[in-house]
Amino acid sequence: MSAPALLDNSHYEQACDQAIAMCDGNLRSTIKALIMANEYLEAALEELQAAVTAGCIPEASRSRSSAA
Repeated sequence: MSAPALLDNSHYEQACDQAIAMCDGNLRSTIKALIMANEYLEAALEELQAAVTAGCIPEASRSRSSAA
């Protein structure tokens, strides 16, 4: 990444403002929602990694490869 890209945090600021607004300005609720979302994504990643390790191809990948 270039130096200017690292210094431009406006998209993070905008995402923070959006998340806080979605939780009606309650910072504790915002943090809780973000932790829950992160845990969900971690669990999904673990499932995907286990499927790949077992030699399974995720359903989305199959449909993309057969469409090509």
